[in-house]
Amino acid sequence: MAEDKYNCKNPAVKRILQELKELRTNPSDEFMSLPLEENIFEWQFAILGPRDSEFEGGIYHGRIQLPADYPFKPPSFMLLTPNGRFETQTKICLSISNHHPEHWQPSWSVRTALLALIAFMPTNPDGALGSLDYTKVERKTLAIKSREEAPRFGNPERQKLIDEIHQYLLGKVPPVPQLIEDTLGEGSSLEDTHEVPISSDVAAPTQEPHAPEPDGAVEDVREVHVNAAAGSVRLSFSAGVRLTRRAPAELLNEQPVEHDSRVQKPSIDDRMFTFAAIGLAIAILVLVAKKLLRSYGLDG
Repeated sequence: MAEDKYNCKNPAVKRILQELKELRTNPSDEFMSLPLEENIFEWQFAILGPRDSEFEGGIYHGRIQLPADYPFKPPSFMLLTPNGRFETQTKICLSISNHHPEHWQPSWSVRTALLALIAFMPTNPDGALGSLDYTKVERKTLAIKSREEAPRFGNPERQKLIDEIHQYLLGKVPPVPQLIEDTLGEGSSLEDTHEVPISSDVAAPTQEPHAPEPDGAVEDVREVHVNAAAGSVRLSFSAGVRLTRRAPAELLNEQPVEHDSRVQKPSIDDRMFTFAAIGLAIAILVLVAKKLLRSYGLDG
């Protein structure tokens, strides 16, 4: 950039050129921003989505317009890449933007503002001007799409700068974390993504026979083993039903007899205990499924 084209005695121009030099000397791995050759008050930028959020792995382009009396007044920001958090091609409302000049500090810079914008990405929009409240799955889908190509915006000079920034950040951006809906299989749409696959293995109920207690009490035990999985989360647990009943006196006094080799049909009591154990396991499995859905933010 030919600095001699500008009046370096102008406080705003002097400050902008200082910031540009500082950004070139100490480039960031989280963003890149450059002014237009013909207008140093207009900057193109791109930020990487913050880690450990639904924006991770995304490249989000935008435009900064610096005021003529910068840095004493704040800049305005506009995003160009669909992201699910801010509207595109609309000036967004942030405490660091021209919507809140009362919060702006002259000591802040383009670097400060872009780092603040990255921090604002995963926050609750609370109905702020220019904000959106997409689901996490939709935002992750947009993060993947944002890597494919830079947005189309403005004249050839702007587009050249946007493409240059995009190529630079493609070498810095981490992979997008696996989406929850990947487990749904191909052909799933955003409308289907609230369905979390729950797989479960319910083992056949097992019975532990107990010898009659001295006082004539007989215990029947039913255990059901359940394995539940949702995405990368797996749970395994056992549920049991233990019932105690009184055995008839004649059964206690009865002498042991040889077991018939034929398979005997289960008694009504055995079937009732089995059904009770299976019902308990199903109820626990439903609670586990709801817990997993809440952990992914897909419940309700």
